[in-house]
Amino acid sequence: MVAQDRPYDERLTAPRSWWLIAGLFGLGGALTMLPLGVLPMLGGLAVAGVLAAVAVSSYGSARIRVVADSLVAGDARVPLSALGTAHVLDEEEAFAWRTHKSDPRAHMLLRSYIRTAVRVEVTDPADPTPYLYLSTRTPRKLADALAAATAGPRQTAPE
Repeated sequence: MVAQDRPYDERLTAPRSWWLIAGLFGLGGALTMLPLGVLPMLGGLAVAGVLAAVAVSSYGSARIRVVADSLVAGDARVPLSALGTAHVLDEEEAFAWRTHKSDPRAHMLLRSYIRTAVRVEVTDPADPTPYLYLSTRTPRKLADALAAATAGPRQTAPE
């Protein structure tokens, strides 16, 4: 259930295959300690497994949220009033915008395992950032949430 003040909330979790790889790192830690005995082997399993799991979890903990007055994307918090049009990018367009069409001044919340994205124009003349590139599994929902959130405050005039 989505809260009224949070019309969009997505966590960019790492894929299952990355968790399998983290488990294999734990197994590798156990195997390197095997010649020293069972207890060091279990310690190697625990330490290597936990370190790999923490790395995968922290990389996959980035969030994109549209809250009442801002877009929160990872560490960035941008007021909705500073945003322009949100463009939905399919796999091919997303690849182009993160490679040869990319602007080095853009803020990119990029996750290589997510193939679709949204490009949001930044309209604030005081901000040198031309756009935000946001990897998302649901680009249409994010674009719609941004459109609704930016249109909402402007409809305060009496009818």
